[in-house]
Amino acid sequence: MSAPHFAPLTLGTAALLTIAPLLWAGNAVVGRLAADWIPPMSFNFLRWLLAFAILLPLAAWVLRRHSGLWQHWRRFALLGLLAIAGYNSLQYLALHTSTPINVTLVAASMPVWMLLIGRLFFAAAITRQALVGAALSLLGVLVVLTHGEVQRIVQLQLVPGDAWMLLAACVWALYSWLLTRRDEPVPIRADWSAFLLAQIIFGLFWSAALTAGEWWVWPSATGSATPTIAWSWGLVAVLVFVAVGPGVIAYRFWTEGVQRAGPTVASFFSNLTPLLAALMSAALLGEPPQAFHAVAFALIVAGIVVSSLRR
Repeated sequence: MSAPHFAPLTLGTAALLTIAPLLWAGNAVVGRLAADWIPPMSFNFLRWLLAFAILLPLAAWVLRRHSGLWQHWRRFALLGLLAIAGYNSLQYLALHTSTPINVTLVAASMPVWMLLIGRLFFAAAITRQALVGAALSLLGVLVVLTHGEVQRIVQLQLVPGDAWMLLAACVWALYSWLLTRRDEPVPIRADWSAFLLAQIIFGLFWSAALTAGEWWVWPSATGSATPTIAWSWGLVAVLVFVAVGPGVIAYRFWTEGVQRAGPTVASFFSNLTPLLAALMSAALLGEPPQAFHAVAFALIVAGIVVSSLRR
């Protein structure tokens, strides 16, 4: 398989790849808040059910018999499994079973998995720029997580939930590389709402299966209590936000950005998420940004710049 070729990074592409992490940072903040209200698989299913309702008026034609969706159902079933059901369910599960700082640290390994999966399955070369960029970007994330204090690294304790986020990072890396294949029909690929809706259609089937297991199979097999949902206007607001922002808008921008710049360069932008999440949390708590936030931002941006340089 020949390696795909991508365009140089432009300001427009950088904006697309920055807005997506911004919205995903909000997803992490409100997802942690919703962890006390709703089980993770149910939360993910309801999120994408709302996104389906939002996109249906824009791309209902994709459900027609000859739209190309059903002829290429394997492609969209795989994308829906990885992105809609897989990554998001694993992320919400990690927020239930691990600490936010650990989840963010594990997610920061994304550029590494992008490089490895691209090399192993998509014949993408690992350049020196990419390695240096990955090191700078990961260092920036560590600065955020440790507040600029090196001794805090030894205080990090790994728990089983971190494995879920590690698996989620690998799933997202594979999904991002699959976006570069462009195997779907041209009319669907040309319409972002149809492309996302096609993934959600199959993703909802996977998510429904996971939700059913969460409510009936898991309690029956383990003898644990049946999950409950604490409905409130706060939960409704959170569901609407994660469906519209981190769901529809972020996926739209990320898909376009990956197809323009490539998964490797895009993965460095994903490391903006923990920094932006830290700033959001600080804003919500009334705490001003600290000096280490500026240092981390500089390192992450440096990683993006280095990784996008042409040889």
